[in-house]
Amino acid sequence: MLDQETFLKEHYIDPKEFRACGISWEELCAIYDSYVSIEDHLRDLGKEFVDAYLYDIEKAGIHSYRYRTKDPEHLLEKIIRKRSEDPERFADIDRYNYHKYMTDLIGIRVFFLYREDWIYFHRYITSVFENDPRLYVADRIADFDDDPEHFYIAERPKVYRRNGDTRIYDDTLIDIKSDGIYRSLHYIIKYRGYYVEIQGRTLFEEGWSEIDHDIVYPYFKDDMMLKDFSTLLNRLSGMADEMSSYFRRMRDERRSIEEQIEQLKEGDLHND
Repeated sequence: MLDQETFLKEHYIDPKEFRACGISWEELCAIYDSYVSIEDHLRDLGKEFVDAYLYDIEKAGIHSYRYRTKDPEHLLEKIIRKRSEDPERFADIDRYNYHKYMTDLIGIRVFFLYREDWIYFHRYITSVFENDPRLYVADRIADFDDDPEHFYIAERPKVYRRNGDTRIYDDTLIDIKSDGIYRSLHYIIKYRGYYVEIQGRTLFEEGWSEIDHDIVYPYFKDDMMLKDFSTLLNRLSGMADEMSSYFRRMRDERRSIEEQIEQLKEGDLHND
């Protein structure tokens, strides 16, 4: 059984905050044990998913991918945080239904070389999975589909964009959220009785995000110095993304010019 004091200390959770979230330590330990018992199964499902839908990266419209299952202690930490942030929505979460609330037990990252390439993946994922707004989950318990063979997109796809980013996203296809710093596409897929969360990012954005999560999020969100450095790195990653897209446009324009020159040469030879 997990030691409560050690857990709270390692995850920077104040004991008062834990008591205020309103879930017992015994229930959290029961969730932990339940999750550990199915983690290998979830890992197999994640591998099955990427083998079935993402292995052919060109077909999926991506550069690469990786996947993971959620760390058991991070699951408990997230439950505590969610109950604190939105107590009404997460009031009934327990050892029997936590998988209906947590949409990222299986997490997949897909990566793009260029930010505007999101559209190719979006077209692909919405073609291989049912994307019916009537199926979007509002109530985590009442709207949960118990049919493990019904695969579908369970939430409206969304993107988080940084303020000032180039307007490359189509808001008729996805919800656009501007939170100032975070950039990522999000899809929630109902798959074999569980949710799979897919996040799409550029390679530059993934580099910043991994460093930010390792150093700042979620334990040092109030440290202004660390946040300032993370913001600076975020801006650099955004500039790198913009430069990469511009780089490709330059290449495409040069290819177009070369093709036009070749056509003119062929035309001159034909006239001769």
